[in-house]
Amino acid sequence: MTQVTDHGGGVRSIRVPIPDNPLGTTLVHLVDTDLGPVLIDTGWDDPASWDALAAGLTACGVSVAEVHGVVITHHHPDHHGLSGKVREASGAWIAMHALDTAIVRRTRENRPDRWFSYMADKLASSGAPEEHVALLRAARTARLSTGLPAFAPALPDREIVPGELLDLAGRRLRAIWTPGHTPGHVCLHLEETHPAALPGNGRLFSGDHLLPRITPHIGLYEDPDDATVADPLGDYLDALERVGRLNPAEVLPAHQHAFTDAPGRVRELLAHHEDRLTGLLALLSTPLTPWQLAERMEWNRPWDQIPFTSRNIAVSEAEAHVRRLVKLGRAEAVTGSDPVTYVAL
Repeated sequence: MTQVTDHGGGVRSIRVPIPDNPLGTTLVHLVDTDLGPVLIDTGWDDPASWDALAAGLTACGVSVAEVHGVVITHHHPDHHGLSGKVREASGAWIAMHALDTAIVRRTRENRPDRWFSYMADKLASSGAPEEHVALLRAARTARLSTGLPAFAPALPDREIVPGELLDLAGRRLRAIWTPGHTPGHVCLHLEETHPAALPGNGRLFSGDHLLPRITPHIGLYEDPDDATVADPLGDYLDALERVGRLNPAEVLPAHQHAFTDAPGRVRELLAHHEDRLTGLLALLSTPLTPWQLAERMEWNRPWDQIPFTSRNIAVSEAEAHVRRLVKLGRAEAVTGSDPVTYVAL
């Protein structure tokens, strides 16, 4: 597979591997500016990923040391992981939406044992069986006993403000706030004529918000200090419709490949989530906990073949969908249930 793709108009993408992940690679986009190259996302913090990024930049005729800035679509490690190393090598600035910067700051400041405890309690309240929660508590104990350093992603030094143009000399790149996958996820609209004169409104760097063949994970916005009941799926669906109305000529996502017809892909994703919500209502004809609901949902493999960490993600996604049903008045929590169960209305 070609590591570098030239999309024309001073925009290229570099395939950076994600270790042990079915997604395979992150597409790190390189945008030429009058003050030097700017990266959109950076890839996973891994030696092989770093080597691939450096080699890709060399193939584009630049070095890591020449990178002027880094724009992060969202805080996940396959996007933000190498940002710190790029900054160390080049002095580049790092920009991120304030809501995701807050998550990065919290990750750097919170003790690992507090996070493990929070997640164990959260899983228990979602109806996870004790044998599953016990594995997380055991991981917490092992982490504390080994004294492993806390995860410390790079703290951004610039804020991406939704609706505003980023400070990129000679380019028009506007931030579009698209929460759902993360609270501060942004797409980036390149407000310039498409180099191949494709019909539509510029080009869109879509991060994980809009992908050509898969749907991004929509889970919960986890914050041990915030008891707000957010609606991530509702946020995501609203943002999808905004992106569809933008009608970019081409979408440059962070995974898979570039594609056209963003409005058509948006319609597919809206229909997919509506079908899933309808299916969950059928399951909720009987009261179920989020864990029980996740067990019965359709995934890419049977539940008994889903590994431990992926089950945690699945339960989070199930609860995000239930929250959407509750907000729409199509389901409700059963009064007095512990752990809480939900039932269709």
